[in-house]
Formats: sequence, structure tokens, C-alpha cells
Amino acid sequence: MRNDFKIKKKNVALVIVDMQRYFCDEQSDAQVPLAAVVSKIKKLIDIFNENNRLIIFTRHIDSDDKDNMMLRWWKEQIKEHDPMSQIIDDFDTNKGIIIVKHQYDAFLNTNLEKILKEKGVKQVVICGVLTNLCCETTSRSAFMRGFEVYFTADGTATYTKDMHDASLLNLSYGFATLLTIDQVIKAMI
Repeated sequence: MRNDFKIKKKNVALVIVDMQRYFCDEQSDAQVPLAAVVSKIKKLIDIFNENNRLIIFTRHIDSDDKDNMMLRWWKEQIKEHDPMSQIIDDFDTNKGIIIVKHQYDAFLNTNLEKILKEKGVKQVVICGVLTNLCCETTSRSAFMRGFEVYFTADGTATYTKDMHDASLLNLSYGFATLLTIDQVIKAMI
């Protein structure tokens, strides 16, 4: 695990992964236990807005392509016009950019990398759901594209502690610096 990377306010963006009703609403069969995570992410949004830093919200929408591995694996689709596909109302997305993605990786077949590079971003802070799927895959992909990755250990969530901890262990070994939300906020002050 590397500890010598530090967040630099002028080069950092916040990437909020898939905080959609599908994963966050208690009415959903796919709900992730994340009660504490929502309020922590709101704090990150506030501090990034105060510093006029880029905020990206990803929104997962499944492709209708019958060969789509996501559909074949999960047997269920998150459809674009389904209200459950919307980003939760707790977050004001007006000052951010929403990226629609169709795979775990927010960089794959999207303009995320182009946006980040055009804005001079060198570092990304990752939060959202699911720790072990979209958050981890996006973090690895960001690293492979040359971005310093700061992964919020308490700003991501998944279905079990074991899944969460396994992702944190793997990411900290070779892809990301693990931080708490409070550590990110302190770096942004």
C-alpha cells in the first residue's frame, strides 16, 4: 500500500458511482446496506462544490443487446426510463456531469476519460456502489489510464463486509490509496 500520494485540490475530481434508486431504495430487491454512506457522500459533494471541483455521477443503464454479458449474468435490466434507474434525490446533480454507463467500468465506451483529461484532472476520488463491482472496476480502470485513485473506504458499500473488505485489500495493494471521507475532506480544506 502506498502512502506517499496526496490529494491536490486543483487536479482532483469526485466520481460518484451508481447511487441510483435501484441500489439505494429500500423497495428494491437490489438494495445495498448503505445508510451511513449517503450522508458521507453528501459531505464530499459539498466540499467539492465549495472548491469548484469537478463532480461526476455515473448512472448504470443496461443495454438491450441480448449478447450483453451484464444481462446474461444478472438476468435483470436497469432500464433508462425506469424511475429506479434515477440517481437518488439526496444528491443535487445540477453542478455535476452525469455519465451513463453500460458496464461495471465507468470508462468503458463512455467519454469519462476525455472529460477528466480536458479538465486537467490527474486524481479521482471514488465513492458509491457497489464496492466490489462498479467502484472497484472503475478504480482499476482509472489507474490503468494514469489517474491517481483515492478510494473512500467508508464512502462505498456492497452487500457483505467480506466483499467490501476484499476489494479494499486488493485495491490498496496495487491500484488505489484508501482514505476515509473525513480524510478527503481534510485534504480539500
